[in-house]
Amino acid sequence: MFTGLIECTGTVLSLEARGESARLTLKVGPLAAELTEGESIAVNGCCLTVTEWDISQQTACFDLLMQTLKVTSLGDLIPGSLVNLERAMSMSARFGGHFVQGHVDATVTVLDWSPHGQDYRLEVALPAEYAGLVIPKGSICLDGISLTAAEVTSQSVVCWIIPHTFQVTNLHTKAAGMRLNVEFDLLGKYVRNLMQAQTGT
Repeated sequence: MFTGLIECTGTVLSLEARGESARLTLKVGPLAAELTEGESIAVNGCCLTVTEWDISQQTACFDLLMQTLKVTSLGDLIPGSLVNLERAMSMSARFGGHFVQGHVDATVTVLDWSPHGQDYRLEVALPAEYAGLVIPKGSICLDGISLTAAEVTSQSVVCWIIPHTFQVTNLHTKAAGMRLNVEFDLLGKYVRNLMQAQTGT
């Protein structure tokens, strides 16, 4: 379980195809010294397992399943790409974001990414099958970042990004047309499933 509050960013060193899977190697900086084998880390919002790490080289490796490559945007990564990193939440820490599982629902396309004064406007396309899972002032997780949906239509969601978030995440490397991983609010998905079970639709 995660919160959507990014701890740091990492840099892609390689994404190596291995049959129907892949090995992702990241430069994670000082975070490498705090890792343990089998630890869960959200990489651009996708929960991955640390399989190898090197404290001296400050690197970490993750094995990606074909399903992960199909559902997420991780297959788009190239050497030098910046990724958002968050370790699993601690029960002793403040819970400042929202419940994020690290289970990516889909990818969304950036429609608008533009500066407005000191802030930035981020608009992403909303897949029709997920309409209703985002509400105005509700939470949405984009590339692992817990954001507030400021404006919601049947086709898109707009989030406003403050300078701090712009600087400490990978958002400053994004542009219109790029894909982001999206995880919709867990509570909204449960409510939808319960309603569908009751109505049989």
